[in-house]
Formats: sequence, C-alpha cells, structure tokens
Amino acid sequence: MMMPGRGDWRGPPIPAQLAFRVTVLGGVALVMFAVIFLRLWYLEVLSGDKYLAQAQNNQVREFTVQAPRGEILDRQGRPLVQNRTALELQLKTTELPHSRERRARLFERVGELAGMSPKQIRRQIRVQTKELPASPVTLKRDVAFDTVYYIRENQRRFPGVSVERVYVRRYPQDSLAAHLLGYVREISPDELEDPRYESLEQGDFVGKQGVEYTYDSLLRGVNGASRVQVDASGTPTGRSLDVREPRTGNDLVLSIDTAVQEAGESAIGRFGLPGGFVAMNVNTGELLGMGSTPTYDPSVFAQPVVTPATYEQIFGDPKDPLSTLAAPAVNRASQGVYPTGSTFKPITAVAALDAGNLTPARTIVDGGSVEYGGVQFSNAGDVAHGSVDLQRALQVSSDVFFYIMGAETNVQEGDGGAIQEWARALGLGAPTGLDVGGEGTGRVPTPEERNEAFQQNTDPDGPGGEEVDVAKGELTDRPWSIGDNINLAVGQGDLQADPLQMAVAYAAIANGGTVVRPHVGLRIEDPQGRAIQEIDPAPRREVEIDPIWQQTIMAGLHDAAMAPGGTSYPIFGGYPVEIAGKTGTAERPPYGDQSWYVAVAPYDDPKYVVAVTVEEGGFGADAAAPATLEILNQLLGVNEGKIGDVSAEVAVVE
Repeated sequence: MMMPGRGDWRGPPIPAQLAFRVTVLGGVALVMFAVIFLRLWYLEVLSGDKYLAQAQNNQVREFTVQAPRGEILDRQGRPLVQNRTALELQLKTTELPHSRERRARLFERVGELAGMSPKQIRRQIRVQTKELPASPVTLKRDVAFDTVYYIRENQRRFPGVSVERVYVRRYPQDSLAAHLLGYVREISPDELEDPRYESLEQGDFVGKQGVEYTYDSLLRGVNGASRVQVDASGTPTGRSLDVREPRTGNDLVLSIDTAVQEAGESAIGRFGLPGGFVAMNVNTGELLGMGSTPTYDPSVFAQPVVTPATYEQIFGDPKDPLSTLAAPAVNRASQGVYPTGSTFKPITAVAALDAGNLTPARTIVDGGSVEYGGVQFSNAGDVAHGSVDLQRALQVSSDVFFYIMGAETNVQEGDGGAIQEWARALGLGAPTGLDVGGEGTGRVPTPEERNEAFQQNTDPDGPGGEEVDVAKGELTDRPWSIGDNINLAVGQGDLQADPLQMAVAYAAIANGGTVVRPHVGLRIEDPQGRAIQEIDPAPRREVEIDPIWQQTIMAGLHDAAMAPGGTSYPIFGGYPVEIAGKTGTAERPPYGDQSWYVAVAPYDDPKYVVAVTVEEGGFGADAAAPATLEILNQLLGVNEGKIGDVSAEVAVVE
C-alpha cells in the first residue's frame, strides 16, 4: 500500500461536525438569498405599479380650493350678505423649517412683507392655531399683488409661506339684521361628530347662528382641489396636473324687507334702551323685519381671529348669567321674555268668551277698583271707566274688566283654566317654530308649576327633593292664589313672553284662528338665480275663534288706536290707514316699566302685525307705540305718519 505523499491532492477528511455546520450555514444563506430574491421580485414585479404610483404621488401636492358660500338676499333681491375675494399672506405651520435658526430668519423675511416683528408672528401662530387648529395662520389680509409675485419668484426662501385667495363674508348693510343672519366660523371638533357635517373636515367653515346656521347645507358650497407637482423639498414646480373646480353654494332669499328692517332698528334704537320688534305677515308667517337692540357687527367674525374680549363683549361673560342675558347677541325679539302688560288682554278676551264667562254684549261697571280676598286691584291712577262692554274695555284698557275675567276663569290646580289654555294655543309659553331657532320659551304660569315649586322650596324631602329650578325662583315664595290669575289676565305676574310670540298670537286673532309658523327663509336659488326651492312652512295649528268674537276684539283694538279716548289715539288718531292696536305697560321690578305695543294693519283687511317692546321704556304710548308707527309707515307706504304727544290722560288709563 502506498502512503500518501506530500504531493497528494487529497487532504485529511473533514470532521463530521464541521461538515454539518457548513451545510447548515449554506442552507441558511440559500434561504436568506431566496427570501431577498422573492422580496425583490414582489416589490419589482407584483407591487411595482403600486410603489410607482406612491413615488409619483410624493411628487404631487393637493391643495384645497375654497368654495364661496351662497349670498343672502332680501325679498327684493338686495344683498344682505355677500362674498368678497381677499388675498391672504399665510403660514402653513407643518411646512415651516424645523431648525430654530432657519425659522427665525424666515420670520424676519416674512415680517418685512407683513409689517410685523418675529415676536408678533410667533404670537399669531399661538393664537390662531389654538382657535383654528387646522387652518393656515393668516398674517395679513388684502396683500398687494407685488407681494404675491415676490413670494412666488423667491419661494425657496419662503418655505411654508403662501398668498392664498379666500372668500370672506361681506355685509353691505353693515349690522342690519345681525341677529337673524348669524355668522360663519371654522367647524369645531364637536361639530365634526354631528351627522349633518359628515362630509366636512377640520378647517372647513360653517354657519354658527341664525340663517347661516339653519340653511348652512344650502349656502355652503363644495370645495374644489388643485393637484400640482412639487420637488423633493415640497416646493411647487409650477406644473398643475389637474384642477377640480369648487362649486358655489346656493343663494338664499329672505322674506325680510330691508327698508322695513331699517325702519324697525332705527325706531327702537333711538331710545338707547334694550328692546325688540317684529313685523310679520298675519297669514303666512313671513317676517318682513325682526330686530333687537343693542346689536353687534357681524363682520368681526369674518376676521381671521376673534379675541376672547370681543366674544365676551358680544356674548357676555359665560361665568355671569346676567351678563349673557343682557349681551348684544341676545335677540330680544325672540329671546327676551317679559310680562306683556295690557297687550295680553285680547287673549284673556278670547278665553273668557270661550269659557262662557263673557259675551260681546255683557257690561261691567268699572268703578276704578275691585276687591278679591281682601286685596284691592285697581286701574292705573284709580281711573273709573263706568259701564263697559268688551269693545269699550279694550278701547280704554279697563283693568277692572279683565281682573274680573281673570277671577271668573281661575282654577286652583293643574294647568290652569281657559286663559292658560288659550295663551298656549295662541303660541305663548313655547317656541313659535321660527326657522332660524334661538328662541326663548317664555312662561304661561299655572297653579301646578307654582304649587310644585313652592312645595319643593318648603319641603326639601318632597317631590323633587332638594332640586329647585332657579328659573322658577320667583314662584317659590307662596302657593297659587286667585290673585295670580287676576294678574295673568292683564299680562302681569309670572307671565313671560317675547314680541314674536305676541305677534303670532295677534296674527291668529286677526286671521281667524291660524297659528302661523314664523320664518325668514323665502326661496332657494342656484348661483344663476333660478329658483330651486320655495320655503312655505305649514301653520302650526288651527284654533276655533268665533267670527263674532274676532270682530268684537278687533273693533276694540281699532278703537284703542283710532277713536278718541283710545289708549294710543294720540299716536294713531287721524292716521291715513285704519289700524287696530293695543298698548301695554308692564311692571317688571326691580326694573322700570316695560313699554309694549302690538298693531294689526290694515284693520279692515289684516295683512301685517307689528309687535314692539322697549325695556324700561315707560308707558306703552311713550316708546313702543311711536316705534310701531315708524314701522307701519314703511310697511304701508305712508310717507308722513302722525306722532302725537302722549297726554296725561293716556298715561293714566294705561
């Protein structure tokens, strides 16, 4: 046998353990190579198109193109709210340099264009991103075109800076009808959870109050989008790939007559006191005017930022309920609830007639006062009117006549008697259904309400435990008595109503029993001016008012305005259009007397109802009646109305 020599090519055999390891490592390497190969094959072949699209999308940026909202017009087509185009210098905070030094240099350059210091720019970023978290920060509005060109030519020096075209709400009539119109702001996170806004995103703008809120879905357009190519730094290269044009919102035509609205706001504003007015069609519920004083400028909400101080000035301090109730944002025509004084008497008349306690021919001797339960109830100034029937009682506003009606219809428990039933039926004590919402409820006092509140106040362990509704605070001092119904009969005591509710009630009496649903929306038009929807809500209900009752009540209201001895004869005596109207002077401690007037015109063919109230305005003929005259002048086309001096006699009887 030959022994292997030094030149033999074969070495000693590899140990079995080493061979196994080599085999395992080779297998692992083969598997890893296969995995990498298959992954590359998947990415390149199977998913190539997908990642190619993503890569291309990284070169594309989509910008939202804001859609203009529709305009809001009055019934003659005169604009109340329009849009104007503005150029805004904006910062997109997500695109600003991350480096503190680079950002500081950028703010210095931008500050020169905006006329701001870097410190002011940083403050605006903090303020605006807190209020409008998803929106760009606006540094300046209505910038010059030179600024636009300069930024575009030097875009690399201004990362995150752009000049954008935006649509801003414009109010050509200034603050006219501010409470009705409402305003527009960015949608809030809570609103995004609302199904009505399911198609919107943070940064979109929606109506917040009034017409802008109620008809938001019709006024709001559909945003468009612009896809542009960008470079690696995200800067647009100037190439536009495609554009989806925005769709303008529809226009809304209101029932409001600008001239009537101006007359009403001017009439109640001249007293320098809070108040409200309503001018409405008695048959359809169309509002030709509705306003409140004090008012506010809605254009402040078209600014990029509304400061907390401005919000508090308009809406009051949310921590102080009295402040919010007295704030300019409160629409006293539909939210200001007060005792109505003698303007309530026609409602008492309908109730007493329906209850059988009264006929048009029944007479009562008014000796100046009447006594119930040891309490003397007197006319203003203790004036005695002698023998009066319903028509005469309305003409001279005999409190004694209606005190007796209140006593005769008194009920000591439950929801009350005929007066309460008719007050609710005619629209008091509940929202009227106004299409723009924001209504107060008011109150028609009942024995049940007062008795329960009193029981809770005196017996914490009784029904309701220790919970006492603060809104019923004045009801907790005693149980119901006949005096409550006597006071209710003349619009005093715990009664609370607003001018809109009183206008609806008088309209129902004037039109024969139709309780209308007041509304300001009249018609929806597309951007080309074509009508696409008429707004004509059905009445809330029909009530049965005997034609003889209606004629008698309307005749009494006519005499109160047009006949000598009537409570508003010094204002409307000799007026060229026959009207029916009623003054009201409501006691409202600790405040001065509330002035009221409600008128229906023309008397022989009622078309309009006007209701006016002025806080602390004194007698009804002092403030509310003259204001009503100015509104009627515009409604009826009377160039020169008669405003007489309120005589001492009128002041006494009312």
